[in-house]
Formats: sequence, C-alpha cells, structure tokens
Amino acid sequence: MTKKQFKAESKRLLSLMINSIYTNKEIFLRELISNASDALDKKHYVSLTDHEHTSDDQPLKITIERHKDTRQLVIEDTGIGMTAEELENNLGTIAKSGSAEFKAAMDKADENTDIIGQFGVGFYSAFMVADKITVETKNIHDEKGHTWVSSGEDGYTITENEKTTSGSRITLDLKADTDDENYSDYLEEYVIRRLIKKYSDYVRYPIEMEVEKSIPDPTDKDKTITTNEIETLNSMTPLWKKAKSSIKPEEYNEFYKAKFSDWEDPAKVIHYNVEGTVSYTALLYIPSKTPYNFYYSDFEPGLELYSKGVFIMDKAKDLIPDYYRFVTGLVDSDDLNLNISREILQQDRQVRAIAKSIETKVHSALEDMLKNEREDYEKFFDNFGLNLKYGIYKDYGMNKEKLQDLILFKSSKEDKYVTLKEYTDRMKDEQKAIYYACGTSIEEINRNPVMAKLREKDYEVLYFLDERDEFVASIMQNYAEKPFQNISKGDLDLDSEEEKKAKEEKTEANKDMLSAMKEDLGDKVKEVRISSRLNEDPVIIVSDEGVSLEMEKYLSQDPNNRGIKASKILEINPEHPVFKVLQDAYTNDKDALKEYTEVLYDQALLVQGLPIEDPALYARKVADLMVKAANK
Repeated sequence: MTKKQFKAESKRLLSLMINSIYTNKEIFLRELISNASDALDKKHYVSLTDHEHTSDDQPLKITIERHKDTRQLVIEDTGIGMTAEELENNLGTIAKSGSAEFKAAMDKADENTDIIGQFGVGFYSAFMVADKITVETKNIHDEKGHTWVSSGEDGYTITENEKTTSGSRITLDLKADTDDENYSDYLEEYVIRRLIKKYSDYVRYPIEMEVEKSIPDPTDKDKTITTNEIETLNSMTPLWKKAKSSIKPEEYNEFYKAKFSDWEDPAKVIHYNVEGTVSYTALLYIPSKTPYNFYYSDFEPGLELYSKGVFIMDKAKDLIPDYYRFVTGLVDSDDLNLNISREILQQDRQVRAIAKSIETKVHSALEDMLKNEREDYEKFFDNFGLNLKYGIYKDYGMNKEKLQDLILFKSSKEDKYVTLKEYTDRMKDEQKAIYYACGTSIEEINRNPVMAKLREKDYEVLYFLDERDEFVASIMQNYAEKPFQNISKGDLDLDSEEEKKAKEEKTEANKDMLSAMKEDLGDKVKEVRISSRLNEDPVIIVSDEGVSLEMEKYLSQDPNNRGIKASKILEINPEHPVFKVLQDAYTNDKDALKEYTEVLYDQALLVQGLPIEDPALYARKVADLMVKAANK
C-alpha cells in the first residue's frame, strides 16, 4: 500500500484551511452532515432513472456513532458513495468538489436538485478536531468499495474494502485533549444534539444516533433501567418551508419563542417566499417588547441565514437595514454566494437584492399594521419608534422619504398619537406650518406660555417628547410642503394684518425702552421685542433661527460640547400689566427697569427649563421687589 501525497498547492491550502479559513471548530460536523446530505440527494436523483443500481433498499439517512473507548466519532450515510477515482479526485485534490460537478451537470440537464457542498473544502474541516480520518465508501455502481485514510498533510492512502452497500462511513480519530481544547466533548450526546440543532436541524434526511434512555423497571416500579435507543435528532422539515395556509398562528409563535429566546408572542409575523432571479424564503418577526439591550452597543442585529436548510450564519446584518434592526428571523436561500468557509456572506448583487426585497416587505407590513391594526402599531411604536426616527436623521436624511409616514407623535388635538399625514390633512386652511413643542412631558409642554395663543387659533401642536425629535424635524425640514415650526423659535407669524400693524406701532412707540432692556441684558440675548405669541404670560424666551433652546439643553449633556448655545430673544407681552410697570420704570427709574429686566429674564429661563446663572441672586431680587412693592 503506497501512500500518496497531496499536491503542493493542496498541502498549503489544507494547512491554511485548518488554521485560518474556519474560525469555529464545531462547524466540522455541519460540513460532514452537509456532504452526507448531498450524497443522499444524488442517490435519490439517480434512483429516479436507474432502478437497477439503487435497489439496495437502504433507507436514506445519516447515522452518528460515538465510541468513547477509542475516541472515535463516526458519520455514516446511505447515499451514492464514491468510486476510487472520485476518492482520488475529490479527497486527494483539495477544493475540487464532486458536489459542484454533479450540480453543474444537473443544471445543464435543467434538473432541479439542492446540493449543499460546492467548494470541496468542507470535508477537510474535520482535521481541526481529528488526527486521522478514515473514509469507507462504496459507489452505487461499483462492485467493490474503497477506503481513504489520511492523517493530514502527510498524505493519504486508498485501498479496496469489502463494503457491500452504497454510502460512506467517515471515522474521525479525535485529537488528544489540551489545556485549550477538549476534543472529547464531541463524543458527548448533549454536544452532538446541540450542534445538530444549531446547524443541521433542517437537513431533509433523518440524522440518527444511539442514545441512552431511562425507562421504568418492569419488575420494580420505583426503579428505572437504562436502555439504548435509536433517536432521530433533527426535525427535517423547517417551519418556513411549509405552506402558510397549513401553519397555525400558535405554531409561528412557539417557533419564535423557542428559536429566538423570547417568552412573549411576537407582535407581527412576516412569512413569504420569493422566486425569480434570486429565490429565497423569509420568516421574519417583530418582537412585542424591546429587547433589554436593544439601544445599547452590545445588541447585535441581523437575520439567521440558511442555505438549503443548513445553518450558515447567526447574525447576517447585511440583510436588514439598520432602521429595521428590531426585525428578527431567518432567510433561507439557494442562491447566495458564500465564501469558501461558508461562514461569511459575500457582498454581491444577490445579497443586495434579498436585502432590498426584505426591506420592502417589512415596510409594507408596517404600513399595513398602521392602517389596519392601529392599536398594535402604536404599541410597536412605543417599543421601536425611536429606531425609526434614528433612521430618518441618520445619513443626513437619506431615508426620510421611506420612514416619515411610519413615525407618530402625540398631539394637542386629542392627546393621542397622530401621523404627519393625519396632521397635515386636518390643518387649518390658513395654517402655514406644522407646529411642534418640545418638552419632557405633555404637562410641561401645555404649560408653555405660547400654547394658549395656539389654542386660541385652534392650531394643532405636535408634542416632541423625545430629545431627538427636533433633530428629526430639522432633517426632514418639511412634510407635504409644510415646514416644521418650533413654537418657541423664530417668528410664528400668527397675527392678522391688523395685529401686525398694531404690533409695529407698539414696537416703534417703545423702541427706546426695548433697546435699554437689551443693553441691560448685554450678550445674554440677541434682542428684546414685543411678542405676538403670548396671551396670558408677561415674558418668554425664544430662540432665533439656528440652534433651538431644546437643542441647547440636549447638547449641554455632551461632554464634547463646545459651548453651543441658542441665540436667545426675550419677548414681552404688551397686553400684560407688567408692561405698564416697565414703561413707568423706563420713564422714572432706569435702575428699577434694569432690575425688572433681569428678574423677568431669569423667570423666562426657568419657564423654558433652562438654568439661571445665580439662583441665590435671583431669589434676593424677587424678595427685594416684594418689599418695595409692599412699602409703596
């Protein structure tokens, strides 16, 4: 028996593959089972046309044996088997795949068969865990079987054997345990169960293994005895491959909870199949609760990826856009171009096509949920709405058109969620903008002095309760050609022509007083002016164009903030009694005007939730003014 050597390039590839290509040793079992499944597929196909050579009556199955005494793990199939030439070509030449050649022949014949292994390197992943591999095989057309034996880079031998049935029996002599790796684990029943459940649960043929079972002792009901039974370890038929009409809602829910470790039913199930240039099946779920770490950096989005029912990747994040990262589930496709180790998804047109299709399907499902299941959608939005908003202002608003009709805001109209379309559809004819107010609660916003004026006009106001909402509005700029307008920023332009004229006259008549107040406040404000947005309150601080008061508060929390502040304007209500006090002070006591101005400025800051420079000084000024008023 002469030992043959791998070709030099194959020897280098074998070393590279064992040490570099595969990042996870446990996938060797996935690769060997996938190869066994391919062999069974080939036999099944041949059996349809060649009854003479496929009449051995063996059931199509895969068997796993564990021999702890000899440290051997065996994977056996009843598939088509290999000839001596195929052993030489497929196992003696690394990266030459018999499955690839068989699939190419079937494709040429226009036959549809699912062959998993196409790279010709998966078999050699077994060398990550084994010192020696023995392959005993007999091709369905051969009289004799053959045995291939190799200990790795030192070469291989091929000899005849007495095997009488078709198929292949692969025996792995496991490596000795080390401090870093416990190869004996691959002989444990629970490890084999876990690996098959993870990687090969949906292989279409039964994967059988002898397992220990405890059963009641027939002679003593208080005792049990141990017996060995053959058990099928895989479920074979994946839920997502079944017809939707045959699947009950509780089946979808139970699959989701078991597969994705949730204890609650999902909010939405999206199950569909696409056939075309790129074919795939998707089973997607929207959770009913936000995962505990969803808004933290350690959350890993992505979909499980299968190829012909074989698990490939746990988190294929390229298949789902970041703004839909709350979607979990799986994709099974025959058309994906995987890399040589089948552990990494290549970036190509198939991936982009599937990702685009998934995005469209998820978007459509959310639109349908919003339209027909409003209460459920609002619950969903409470959980994941922030992520949709993030999608709007990420990448400078590139996706705002896609997402703007999916976001909701509470509103002053009915104190409940409203879409932007619902808001604009019921706007007053004369209303020029989409009005919004920022705050930490509805109660806080309703206390905003400007709200009284807008209620008087019967203008609806959106409540921006999240500190990022205004960033969303600033990115969107407008909706349905209506600009967004912060009620505490810029000029609201709420006045009639008569009101505008009256305001101009009052401004002109009091311009010297307003200038004096501006001088008293110095750089704290850009301007002091007559207000048209106040009904009941004496003063308000608003911001000029640019950074708003709310943005200033948000940015102040950033340790890298470079002191970015809003350009503030102090507005005075000319109809409030305090305006007359200011006029009198300007005429008779400029020092008093300065004191009043400073107190009103601090009051306006407090109303807007902004800090004042010297709270103690403010308190003393208020007390002094009270004493002076009492002594008059």
